[in-house]
Amino acid sequence: MKFVIKHEIPGRIRIHLVQGQMTTEEAERLLYYLNTLEYVTQAKVYERAADACVCFIGDRRALIRALQEFRYASVELPELATANSGRRLNKLYKEKLITETAIRYFTKTFLPYPLGVAITVLKAVKYLRAGLRSLLKGKLEVAVLDATAIGVSLARGQIGTAASVMFLLRIGEILEEWTHKKSVGDLARSMSLNVSKVWLKTEDQEVLVDARTVREEDRIVVHMGSVIPFDGIVTEGDGMVNQASLTGEPLPVHKEAGAYVYAGSVLEEGEVVFAVKKISGASKYEKIVTMIEESEKLKSSVEGKAERLADRLVPLTLAGTVVTWALTRNVSKALSVLMVDFSCALKLAMPLTVLSAIREAGTYDITVKGGKFLEAVAEAKTIVFDKTGTLTKARPSMRKIIPFCQRSEEELLRLAACLEEHFPHSMAKAVVHAAKKKGLDHEEMHSSVEYIVAHGISSYVEDKRVIIGSAHFVFEDEKCVIREEYQEAFDMLPPEYSHLYLAVDGKLAAVLCIEDPLRPEGAAVVKALKQEGFERIVMMTGDSERTAAAVASRVGVDEYFSEVLPEDKANFIEKEKKAGRKVVMVGDGVNDSPALSAADAGIAISDGAELAREIADITIAADDLYEIVRLKCLSNALMKRINRNYRDIVAINTALILLGVGGRIQPTTSAMFHNLSTLAISLNSMKNLLKEKKV
Repeated sequence: MKFVIKHEIPGRIRIHLVQGQMTTEEAERLLYYLNTLEYVTQAKVYERAADACVCFIGDRRALIRALQEFRYASVELPELATANSGRRLNKLYKEKLITETAIRYFTKTFLPYPLGVAITVLKAVKYLRAGLRSLLKGKLEVAVLDATAIGVSLARGQIGTAASVMFLLRIGEILEEWTHKKSVGDLARSMSLNVSKVWLKTEDQEVLVDARTVREEDRIVVHMGSVIPFDGIVTEGDGMVNQASLTGEPLPVHKEAGAYVYAGSVLEEGEVVFAVKKISGASKYEKIVTMIEESEKLKSSVEGKAERLADRLVPLTLAGTVVTWALTRNVSKALSVLMVDFSCALKLAMPLTVLSAIREAGTYDITVKGGKFLEAVAEAKTIVFDKTGTLTKARPSMRKIIPFCQRSEEELLRLAACLEEHFPHSMAKAVVHAAKKKGLDHEEMHSSVEYIVAHGISSYVEDKRVIIGSAHFVFEDEKCVIREEYQEAFDMLPPEYSHLYLAVDGKLAAVLCIEDPLRPEGAAVVKALKQEGFERIVMMTGDSERTAAAVASRVGVDEYFSEVLPEDKANFIEKEKKAGRKVVMVGDGVNDSPALSAADAGIAISDGAELAREIADITIAADDLYEIVRLKCLSNALMKRINRNYRDIVAINTALILLGVGGRIQPTTSAMFHNLSTLAISLNSMKNLLKEKKV
């Protein structure tokens, strides 16, 4: 591919492709290709300008070489990318707007008047029919006002007014539909499955393989807390599967041999092996879109309030029209009330405001599953943080392993990694990474692995029970002991590390020292959240009192709780809610799932456990906690815009009604200003809430 470099700074490059007009499909192929490069952290393709902006890590020469080797024909787009392209949606609705405007201009300027009248009457049939259907159902809705305004204008021979009203209504419908579909589409794509590695079941062991190499009828193993990567039929094992994001079912469903499992659902308990039946991800995307569009999660209370208020105002608007005519006997003044209704703007602007906020959040790598969660973040005064992987870095590292038996450090580390690699927790990843770094590869040498949430892991190796986990789990729950000759070494464990305890056959075998450094932005984020309106910032962790106290003082939280279980976090949140306070919970692990579910808004870290992301209402990028501050600012700005919209709609429409009733403006002028103001408020509602530009 030929290209020129337009701009470049370290880690970021903008190129211009030397070609003609870039098509939508070409843009999608290039974007998909760039995102498959492991050293590319972010990429954008601008099809109109035939430009691409790429953020990357490492040597730029690798990126330049990859761009030079790129060919459109050599990239095969997955079904999900081709069938549900956001670019195609944008292009479609831009064409609709241009077409509607062109037809309106052509009809008004070039068509003979009689033909223009006939076209206007034909278009009016749709609105008149909708108003009549509403009346036959015994409801006075916005459709009745639209039909009455258009019908009266036609009856009085004001063809231009009727045509203008219908044109503005149609433009409003297109903009609302466009924004809604784009917001839902962006949200669904961000929720769609993105699994890079899966456990493939062979004859004698489990092998970690690239998900792209999996074929139909392959057998895949799913451990507790992990996402089910493909549609399939269970062949071994059983478990409880959370499939709420696909079916809306509130409770996990029991799955055993012969049951069908869906891609994107999460195994909450147990372990299953299933035969792959469908590899495509597009069907999941469609299911998610359907779920979002039908779910009340998209409705915040302010949206519901706007819709209810809009419906209640329709009879009042009709009554005001009748009263005005009765008092003045002036049809024009009565029509001024009818032409200007509050409900149209309320029903159009409020959903657009919320959906645009969800879309904007997506540009900052924040996935929001519904408008009511943004509202909850804006209103919440209490925020609860998990420690590990949340206030601390998402990538803790293992610094040393201290043996408490005759086995070597390498042998103990290999054993620990063999168990830990099955579970997506930051501490487990640290152990696995340390083993890989030392080249300690292994065959699967244990029996079925049991994961005890917030405690640890147990299994059998060579008929000996092996457990790894917290001190509470190893010494109190499992009653493991320390050999007498190692007691002094145990008492001298370095206090600056978090500890994982490995026991074999009831005796402590090793302590793995994990460095879990604080995020550098942690203290600044806590301070910023207080400035944005949170009154109580709490840290809850299963770690020891000593570690929790040290972290809490450095971060600056208002209070902390140590050695807590998952149910303790959830119980604390329930108490806060009973006291009348809305609560936000931030976590990343399976053990955080009950609290994420209990909170008014649960926020998961993007590289945390799949179960946490599934249950959470909001997901933020893992590399920067400032995303939570940005989310709070966005939510606050959303509520301010909604309140301002209320004031503007009431003020503008009241002024138009008073001017019309006072005889200062004609009904046609009232209708024009009403529709223009509604369109202006709606377009303003689609603007970004935050002034900050994403780099």
